[in-house]
Amino acid sequence: MMQIEQQQQQPPQPQPQQQNQLTVQNSGSLSFSSHLSKEDEEISKSALSTFRAKEEEIERKKMAVREKVQLQLGRVEEETKRLAVIREELEALADPMRKEVAQVRKKIDAVNKELKPLGNTCQKKEREYKEALEAFNEKNKEKVQLITKLMELVSESERLRMKKLEELSKSIDSIH
Repeated sequence: MMQIEQQQQQPPQPQPQQQNQLTVQNSGSLSFSSHLSKEDEEISKSALSTFRAKEEEIERKKMAVREKVQLQLGRVEEETKRLAVIREELEALADPMRKEVAQVRKKIDAVNKELKPLGNTCQKKEREYKEALEAFNEKNKEKVQLITKLMELVSESERLRMKKLEELSKSIDSIH
């Protein structure tokens, strides 16, 4: 009889599966079995390592893009320097014989100024006609020589500028 009383007083011992279910039911909380916690922990570790791997991959790609950008910037800087040199050469391409041409033009202007009074003197003074005519002819001859020299200088200047422009054009074409 004692045994019967003890059995009645003690609740029956639940099986392990029933115990897990009872824990959830009895406590009213979300406690899980140790088996479920290990699965969650493995999933968390897997998710964390996947996240870290993706972060590392993103960082590697970011560094690769950064390196490419730096390389491109280096190339752009080199090309910019080359273009600046070409631009300076182009700007400096002013007529290389400009000073000489200016001097010859000044001489031509000076001769022209001298020719006018000499021509008037020829008309006004018949007596001094021969002397004035000789001076006039000499200055006219000098003018023709200067104009001839000017034509040669201008032709040479144009030839040199065309040659330099072709070189610069080839230089620019080689950039591309």
